[in-house]
Amino acid sequence: MLCLLVFPSITAAQEPNKVLSIEAYDMLNTVPDTYLIDVRTRAEYQFVGHPISAYLFPYQFFTGEFGKTGESHGYLLSAKNKAFVEEIGKVFKKTDNLLIICRDGARSALAVKELLDGGFKNVFDVEDGFEGPEFPAFKDSNKDKYYRQLAKRNKIWGFNHRRHYGWQWWGLPWTYDIDPKFIYPPDLRPPEKK
Repeated sequence: MLCLLVFPSITAAQEPNKVLSIEAYDMLNTVPDTYLIDVRTRAEYQFVGHPISAYLFPYQFFTGEFGKTGESHGYLLSAKNKAFVEEIGKVFKKTDNLLIICRDGARSALAVKELLDGGFKNVFDVEDGFEGPEFPAFKDSNKDKYYRQLAKRNKIWGFNHRRHYGWQWWGLPWTYDIDPKFIYPPDLRPPEKK
């Protein structure tokens, strides 16, 4: 207790701020020094689309290895981008308002924690993501699994699709166009000569 009185800044780790896409968009338009950072992979940013003016800083990369995760098959993601916090620190100030978005809120939650641990002060997790979670999505995983089984058994079309929530669902502006100003900085550096 004495430590908290003498050093008030030494407290429990800062809890991430959570916002919905619509709140993030409002902040971009009304709060100075606010930036949107998309932490999805390069492929998702390019081929699924991205919010206009979103900076690409991948939290993970595709490995090129095909495998199974949970109940689905696909190309696997790397553990994480080791230069993630360092690269963001080269572009943004520790006091900027950073809105972190991914596909459905899973990777952005991890990225926000890492940025807070890295000393960034105003970091926000856009918890509904760009595409939103698969539908239906509940906090209780048993309930989630139950309704997915019902939908699958009854051949409900689109039950496992995204875009029932998130940036796109809100109708917020997004694009497939890529502006080099917003691309992951290491991708713009000339390749090293061998």
